[in-house]
Amino acid sequence: MSINLKRIHHVAYRCRDAKETVEFYQRVLGMDFVLAIAEDEVPSTKEPDPYMHIFLDAGMGNVLAFFELPSKPDMGRDENTPEWVQHIAFELDSVEALMAAKESVVAEGLEVVGPTNHGIFKSIYFFDPNGHRLELAANTGTPEQMAELHRVAPDMLEEWSRTKKAPRHAAWLHEQD
Repeated sequence: MSINLKRIHHVAYRCRDAKETVEFYQRVLGMDFVLAIAEDEVPSTKEPDPYMHIFLDAGMGNVLAFFELPSKPDMGRDENTPEWVQHIAFELDSVEALMAAKESVVAEGLEVVGPTNHGIFKSIYFFDPNGHRLELAANTGTPEQMAELHRVAPDMLEEWSRTKKAPRHAAWLHEQD
């Protein structure tokens, strides 16, 4: 039997303050606050650990969730992983929408990196109040480019697995303006 996934039900991260987090995502990204679950005991482990679990609508059935854990030590991050690696990326309709979003995010007083051209999409980056890196991206790739990337992906992975050096199969992505 194979598993037939429908979509991601939700992705959950930790937050410092549930109310601040909801307000940030509502204000900055226009997300709807869908629901909250609060317990004094973890359902899966039965561990006594009070929490607030919040769920936000990230569009098209995608849900972004957070846990506030007041009885745990302050949240940190994996210091062995660079800040730019772990991030949450959201798709926008167009490059024009991306540039408008950048103006809006900058107006919030947030530092924004980009737009960065990734060859098949352009994106901007900034941090939420919890230190999670967020990316807003607008696709620019053609169907032919996407098909070529799909075609070479297995070869790239095999070469990377052997050499741990960036394969050149898709070097054209970063050779465009």
